[in-house]
Order: sequence, then C-alpha cells, then structure tokens
Amino acid sequence: MRTLKLGMVLAVTLIVNSCGIYNFTGTGAIDADTFQVNYFQNNADVVEPGIERDFTLRLQDLIQNQTNLSLTNTDGDLLYEGEITQFRVTPMTATADQRASQNRLSITVNVRFTNRRNEEDDFEKPFSFFYDYPANDILAGQVLTTALDEIFERITQDIFNESLAKW
Repeated sequence: MRTLKLGMVLAVTLIVNSCGIYNFTGTGAIDADTFQVNYFQNNADVVEPGIERDFTLRLQDLIQNQTNLSLTNTDGDLLYEGEITQFRVTPMTATADQRASQNRLSITVNVRFTNRRNEEDDFEKPFSFFYDYPANDILAGQVLTTALDEIFERITQDIFNESLAKW
C-alpha cells in the first residue's frame, strides 16, 4: 500500500514538473515579461474608419488572454507594430445574368515583431484573411461587424502563433 502511494506521488510530481515547459496556450517557455502593441495605422487604399483601433485592441486582448505577459506602453520585451495595408471588396461568384452573387472582404496587415531578448525571433510579414458575404448585403452595420470579428480573430491568432507559439 505504501509503495502504491509513493508511486502515485512520484507520478503526479513528474507530470506537474514536465508541464513547466509548456502552458495550455501552446506558447512554450517565453523569455519575456512584457509586451507592447503599437498603434497599427490604416494605410489601405480604402479606409474604413476605426478598424486600426479595433485591430490594435484585439491583438492586445488576445496576447493578454493567452499569456501571462504584462502589457506596457514603452520598452516591452516583445514589440508588435505595423499597418493595415489592404481593405478590399471584390466580387467572388456571378449569377447567370453576370451579376455578383457574393462579395469578399479581404484585409491584410503587415506586422513587424521584435523580441528584444532573442533577435532570432524577429520577423516582418503580412497576415491576411477574408470574409464572404451576399452581394445584396451592404458592407455596413452588422455585416461589417461580423466580417471584422471573423477576420481579426483569424489574423490576430495567426500573429500570435507566428510570434509566440512557433507553430
């Protein structure tokens, strides 16, 4: 009986200690305490007011919710900056009378990531995603909100995965 208890304690100890390298978000061991997300300017040809603020806040929230890093306004160990480079609506499918039946909103964000503790992690690259909606709908109100929510969720998660999860 005593051997069984000792074996269980040893097993639990090994499991708990082996989890120290990873966490539930898949970020592994992050050699950083703080992160900084600078305001992402909207440099797209078509400017939708307010999306630069919304995107910046969504990226900040995602990192805060999925890590133990502290958000700072200056001198963050990890720095995210960049700009929205594309906000484009294009027709995707046509009806028999050559009218668009579906449109696609595409957004591209150029991101510069700097890890001040490990320069090998630094990168600059574009991230993009899209949302398809019926051509009869106007890209405003709830349609626009839903599109931006879906697009920003995907882009911010891709940025997180590239910079912290290393997937």
